[in-house]
Amino acid sequence: MPPESESPPSNLKHDLRTPLNHIIGFCEMLIEEAEDEDAADGRSELVPDLRKIHGAGRRLLGVINDLFDDSIPEAVRFDENHLQREVRTPIDQIIGYTELLQEDAEDLEDEACIEDLSKIRGAAHRLLELVLTNLGDKNFSTTSLNDSSAAPSVSLMHKDIKGTQPVGAVPSQRETSNEAGTILVADDDPQNREMLARRLRRLGHAVETADDGQEAIDKVRSDHYELLLLDIQMPKMNGYEVLAHLQANPPASALPIIVLSASDDSDQVARCIEMGAEDYLPKPFDPALLQARIDSSLEKKRFRDREAAYLETIKKEKERSDELLHVILPANIAAELKTTGEVKPRRVENVAVLFTDIVGFTSYCEKRTPETIHRDLQSLVKELESLTRAHGMEKIKTIGDAYLCAAGLLSKSPNPTLDCVQCGLDMIRAAEALPIGWQLRVGIHTGPVVAGVVGKQKYQYDIWGDTVNAAARMETSARPGTVCVNAETWKHVEAHCQGTSLGFHDIKGKGQHELFAICASEPT
Repeated sequence: MPPESESPPSNLKHDLRTPLNHIIGFCEMLIEEAEDEDAADGRSELVPDLRKIHGAGRRLLGVINDLFDDSIPEAVRFDENHLQREVRTPIDQIIGYTELLQEDAEDLEDEACIEDLSKIRGAAHRLLELVLTNLGDKNFSTTSLNDSSAAPSVSLMHKDIKGTQPVGAVPSQRETSNEAGTILVADDDPQNREMLARRLRRLGHAVETADDGQEAIDKVRSDHYELLLLDIQMPKMNGYEVLAHLQANPPASALPIIVLSASDDSDQVARCIEMGAEDYLPKPFDPALLQARIDSSLEKKRFRDREAAYLETIKKEKERSDELLHVILPANIAAELKTTGEVKPRRVENVAVLFTDIVGFTSYCEKRTPETIHRDLQSLVKELESLTRAHGMEKIKTIGDAYLCAAGLLSKSPNPTLDCVQCGLDMIRAAEALPIGWQLRVGIHTGPVVAGVVGKQKYQYDIWGDTVNAAARMETSARPGTVCVNAETWKHVEAHCQGTSLGFHDIKGKGQHELFAICASEPT
């Protein structure tokens, strides 16, 4: 505001009233012409907004008269908040409504109306320039006139409207945004909200409004918006408080925010950007620039959303890949493969290996459909997998109707052979309890094995060695419904189980061995 020792220039009142009189005068003529019975079709629809411009002009006239009333204390007349509310806001409204009306007049192809509205808009910008120059402080700085987002100079506003569109001219209603968005407008001034909402809807956006900062936060919490246009000076919660709250509360912190404020103070701009605002535009804003900033913010928001969706897809695919890997491989083996890219083969001592297969499975398959075979086999394997986990053992693989698992391979056990025997007996009982009533043969052998992962396209964790071969031989030698072990393996469990010697048998590649049968019906 002017220094306390100085009064406004003596001719300033005249200079301020002149463009204001142009605004009021042209507006009154347009209203009269629109209400005339012979008015052009469609012009009567412009009257409500013309009356709003006229009302704002009359209010401004009263404010300007008060500015030069010495009976009112200077501290009141030139108070920053008073000037911004009583002077700047009505000027912004006049410019905003005029821009909307120019679009309507262009659609009506009403050249005379367009010309008069251009004069009103030019007068409003002249008035704004005088206010910024003569009544401004740090928040009403003349530097805004040189900014690309500020109002164009008076000379630019007087270019021929029939020719090339002048700098600062209103973009056509048909020049819609690249892609419509869902936008929330937060401003305590109802006419500012209405003008901005109407302009955005013309551009194809879905728009909702909030009267104050608290309502804006409530709406962001409850609904989905792609952009927030935020005023600074608002009741309940101002724009700074809204910025701070949203930035501190994900996922609202991802909502892009463009601040629209009557102040163009660089400190305020910097503060808003530092607090998380995407952009900042001083009022009155150039409609084309606002549209460009909105399009840019929406584009960046959608790019971030697509990036987040893509990363979430990658995360889910990775989780799914990890799940599949854990289905194929034991947990610690899968972890080693993910960490190092390979699984080192290792020799493990004292591993109990269990083989089991179904008695008469080949003849069973000859009499049934593939669907029935798969269903029955799936039921059995699920039971065997459950029992394997229950006994702390590791499933290795299935081979046709054969099932291979081991104890003491990946986790320590005081007696892996006993784990296998107890698991094998439970498997026999579970198979007999199924509707198909299968019988199993189970063979077990204990000794060292080599374990590792083979394959690249399809991983397979497997075990090899004489212990595995011996267990397979025990399974083929077993009687239906029993667990078969040789004398060496029997020593590991004879104190815990009851078994019957089957005598000496010639085991392929192993020579003569005494075999023992452990029956499922016997206590263990």
